[in-house]
Amino acid sequence: MTELSPVLKQATPVTVDHGSGCYLYDTDGRRYLDFTAGIGVTSTGHCHPRVVEAARAQIGSLIHGQYTTVMHRPLLELTERLGAVLPSGLDAVFFANSGSEAVEASLRLVRQATGRPNVVVFHGGFHGRTVAAATMTTSGTRFSAGFSPLMGGVHVAPFPTAYRYGWSEDEATDFALRELDYLFATLSSPRETAAFIVEPVLGEGGYIPGNTRFFQGLRERADEHGILLVIDEIQTGFGRTGKFFGHQHFGVRPDVITIAKGLASGFPLSGIAASAELMARAWPGSQGGTYGGNAVACAAAVATLDVIESEGLVANAAARGAQLLTGMRERATKAIGDVRGLGLMVGAEFTTATGEPDTATAGAAQRLAVERGLVLLTCGAHNNVVRMIPPLIVTAEQVDEALDLWSAVLDEL
Repeated sequence: MTELSPVLKQATPVTVDHGSGCYLYDTDGRRYLDFTAGIGVTSTGHCHPRVVEAARAQIGSLIHGQYTTVMHRPLLELTERLGAVLPSGLDAVFFANSGSEAVEASLRLVRQATGRPNVVVFHGGFHGRTVAAATMTTSGTRFSAGFSPLMGGVHVAPFPTAYRYGWSEDEATDFALRELDYLFATLSSPRETAAFIVEPVLGEGGYIPGNTRFFQGLRERADEHGILLVIDEIQTGFGRTGKFFGHQHFGVRPDVITIAKGLASGFPLSGIAASAELMARAWPGSQGGTYGGNAVACAAAVATLDVIESEGLVANAAARGAQLLTGMRERATKAIGDVRGLGLMVGAEFTTATGEPDTATAGAAQRLAVERGLVLLTCGAHNNVVRMIPPLIVTAEQVDEALDLWSAVLDEL
């Protein structure tokens, strides 16, 4: 009998029959409050009626029109609609399927546009599982181990992870920027550095937000040396952090952004955005793919943008995120060393009495939460951070429900 690969480990024992809004229902009819959102994908909740209807209608007219062969209306409409929400100056887009593909497309673009071989990524970042993306991923060795040699030309600089260093945010930021300058002196000359590639909030790395001074420091160095700033908005984009894009918290201008996850409410769709001038510096034939810009996924993305705008989901993410962060901090026990986040990305880091990562307790908390009907995931290099990523439609009452369940879990540990 054929079965799934045994390497695929399920985070929960739940077998889902259907989903609606912020809830999942298993095959026995039990309801679960879903604070994973498909790892930040189902931004408008499960099966939002407007997204379902848009996809259903599109399936009846055109499922796939390969977009370097023919053009189709959903792709054109989505491209036009993104112009209203993308950062100023980023007026050209390329579509793919997954976050990894988008990251690799951004890498290819910055190397071709600058003629420089190297990129700088930041410690704790996650950018994907394909070879180039995995090389740039430093949130855990599990994403890159076992298929070396990896791609060359990638250098890693510190991210201002204040809690891990035991410093203030200012101290961690000073250190990160100072070490970046030292990297230029010792590992990758600025004249050979094509880009910085960085997440506004470390996702798989532990739900660690960046800060204004750090990101503006990156922008200043990029401008000084002709380096491009690529901001990976795959998890932080489309309202997740309480602004449309995560970098907008820091008042910084990207040269390229990568997008995916919440863009199409669960349909596979990703892309990169850059200025038309920069995008035109990609080499002919370097962008393409069979399924990128799929008609059904694009129709779902247009509907997703409609829902985000009409239901005020960016503002809701900001308000509910503040509620969730405050509630988790109020409920933190001695087992939790830090609670942090931005918008609807909130993580609780479990540590021992001596401050070491406590993977076992974090895992027990995640499993107990599922048993009580709250679906959660872990993250971080040691998988000792329990993260909450509800859909952007989450209500104040549902946040309270999750916090009550979380309190019961912490009482039981």
